[in-house]
Amino acid sequence: MDEVSHRLVSLLVGNPPETPSMEITRTGPVLEFETEVMIALGGADLSAEIDGLPVPLWRPVMVRAGAQMRFGKPLEGSFCYLAVAGGFSSPASASVNTDLAAEFEGLQDRALRAGDRLGTEPPPPGRYPQLQRCFQREDRAIVGLGWSVPWYQELDFRRPATLRVIPGPNWPVLTAEAKASLLGETFRVASDSDRQGLHLRGPKLALEHPLQPPMSAAAGTLQMPEDGHPILLLADRNGTARHPGLAELASVDLPKAAHLRPGDPLRWQSITPEQARQLQDQRDLRFQELAAQVSDRMLR
Repeated sequence: MDEVSHRLVSLLVGNPPETPSMEITRTGPVLEFETEVMIALGGADLSAEIDGLPVPLWRPVMVRAGAQMRFGKPLEGSFCYLAVAGGFSSPASASVNTDLAAEFEGLQDRALRAGDRLGTEPPPPGRYPQLQRCFQREDRAIVGLGWSVPWYQELDFRRPATLRVIPGPNWPVLTAEAKASLLGETFRVASDSDRQGLHLRGPKLALEHPLQPPMSAAAGTLQMPEDGHPILLLADRNGTARHPGLAELASVDLPKAAHLRPGDPLRWQSITPEQARQLQDQRDLRFQELAAQVSDRMLR
């Protein structure tokens, strides 16, 4: 749901972006670490603790064998990401990727549940040597690095959220009143929203004439159902489009949309394809700079 947070926590423990992380929703599980591991936690702040000690976000943390992680009150955001150095593995499945909507892959084609075990790798000895030396000296369940990545450059939990969209070919079919409402009024996330899409409530939108849905739809497509209440497609959207699309969300705002909860307010802003590409290029450059900083600190 939030690829940016996944990439950041993976970067912090030295994992390539394709290495699996654990995606944790608002209530959170209880996790027991059977071996010593290096982790990083980021995304939503779900008040995580390990053996009663607060887990610092957005930095590498060493965890002792036998320690337990619990989650408390969700403070902001919806999805938290846990990366372990070397990644997770699952001997019970050929893949650790899970598609809950399609019910395939992952651990026995389902979400994780009580009693499940996931394999991890031991912390690489040459990674953050100062952190590992400190961990060996101190008698605590966790020891974290004092430095953290500047995540606030990539995630914005302020409300109302502003989501930037690129008008598509069907945009002119919106009535003048609907265009003014979409870009000028506040919408709210409806209670029937899920991983497939954000169902939005606000001014009812209308078209000049009916439209046929396309053959497929990507994450970030702003769809226009017959009832006039738009839907923003997210990570688990069905590949087949059910409604015509009006616009495409700028890729840099997908993580922001993923963290919206039912009842949250949001507003729309129209931008050009060139502006959307520029925003993505700026993010890519920041990630390159962050990767260089993390690589430097990983050797200390």
